[in-house]
Amino acid sequence: MNHSVYIRNSYHTPFKMLPEETLYSLYAKALIEVIETSEFSIDDVDAVFVANYSGGSFNQQEHIAPYAVNIGPRLRGKPMYRVEAACASGASAVDLANMAIYSGKIDTAVVIGIEKMTQLDTSGVTSALAKASYFPSEGGMGFSFPALFSEYAKGWLKHYQFSNEQLQYWLALISSKAYSLGAQNPLAQLRTERTVEELLALPDNKNPEIASPLRLHDCSPISDGAAAIILSRHQPIEKRVRLADIETCCDYLNIIESKKPNHQLEVATQAIDTILSRNKLSINNIQFAEIHDCFTISELLMYSALGIAKPGREFQALESGDVLPGGKCVVNPSGGLKSKGHPVGATGVSMHVLAYRQLINEASGYQVENAENAIIVNLGGSAATNVVSLISREE
Repeated sequence: MNHSVYIRNSYHTPFKMLPEETLYSLYAKALIEVIETSEFSIDDVDAVFVANYSGGSFNQQEHIAPYAVNIGPRLRGKPMYRVEAACASGASAVDLANMAIYSGKIDTAVVIGIEKMTQLDTSGVTSALAKASYFPSEGGMGFSFPALFSEYAKGWLKHYQFSNEQLQYWLALISSKAYSLGAQNPLAQLRTERTVEELLALPDNKNPEIASPLRLHDCSPISDGAAAIILSRHQPIEKRVRLADIETCCDYLNIIESKKPNHQLEVATQAIDTILSRNKLSINNIQFAEIHDCFTISELLMYSALGIAKPGREFQALESGDVLPGGKCVVNPSGGLKSKGHPVGATGVSMHVLAYRQLINEASGYQVENAENAIIVNLGGSAATNVVSLISREE
């Protein structure tokens, strides 16, 4: 039995406010397009895995997976699963589909990520997202996700004894990188380049503090969108990209008054280390990474989690250029969540789509040349769910 699992096709909407789309139309477009533009027919699909964080809060529709039958009646009688793991819903759906194929139960799966967030105003979105926290002591007590991730920023500053001014500069470097790369990505939501100097010079009314020390330009935007991939044990004749490995590691649900450290992404580091060691690789074998920069502080901490820089010296990955275009390991060549957008349930699938397209030299935006291996890191909640994928190009 062939235990390799291949990414056989991909689909991706633009990520932005899509007023003409509904949760149902996004699902339909993703399912129809990813199949019709592939070498598969709808009859070849053994199962559908749908990542959707909170259709109930955003769209009054929780039970969404079987809607695939409404879209394609020939799927009637086949298994369909809705997967929820907060912002890691997408990569979690990829993990579960991979398990099903690897086990031998199925041969081919469609994995779709969808979220329609902009039916709610900012307050409504904030309230919906708060349900991904530990609600009794976090969301229910008024903590938003910017406030929860500000705990990592404050924890990192305190642990390593840096000033807020130093952190603001490093976070601005990350934002500027994201905007520059996002400007090249036709699927991205925020496509205006901004220099570090421009970001640091913005007055408070143009870059307000959201949750100290995080400001508006440290946060990913509210988005609508869908992404899809076909996973199959059947090897393609060309454009062979393999889902080489995937690992999910979970941590305490809360970050407020938590036992997990707030100056590093400890369990994400564990998942990355497991993937690399299991495949006898190091970060030097990885040409690019699509990582979860819902806030700029999460990208900064990810540099040490990946092994690009040492803990407490994450900023050196920026200053050396290692994570920039042309660097040793380009981080978020798509522009990341910060620029590309963050429709929660679609994000993890989007990461796999865009990494796959990089590896077949059909990048949406900046192309990493001669890439063979990519790491994807998708976080859920305040890094309570950590899903890490390794995808590799085969000759």
